Amino acid sequence: MKTILLTALLTFSASFSHAAAAAEEKVKVLVTENGFEPSEIKVKAGSHVVLQVTRKTDATCATDIQVKEKKIKKDLPLNKEVSVDLGTVKKGEITFACGMDMISAHVIAE
Repeated sequence: MKTILLTALLTFSASFSHAAAAAEEKVKVLVTENGFEPSEIKVKAGSHVVLQVTRKTDATCATDIQVKEKKIKKDLPLNKEVSVDLGTVKKGEITFACGMDMISAHVIAE
């Protein structure tokens, strides 16, 4: 009986962790002369979202990124990918912007 219970528990744990891993959405975002590209990102509500941001130009004020509602602020060094973990997103919109709030984009969770 203990063996059956342990096997069932391990199977459930493995399938649960697999489901959690499958729900992660990694999105590549570039910072160019045109701002954040793409400027609108659609994801599934309830998924774990990680932005992978790479600044490709010095001709921008977006040398950092901030997500006010998540209390995130990170520097964006030239030509280096920076991960911005938004966590599990609820249905709605999350705006991210440069530090001066002049260049912005948004994630839409549907």
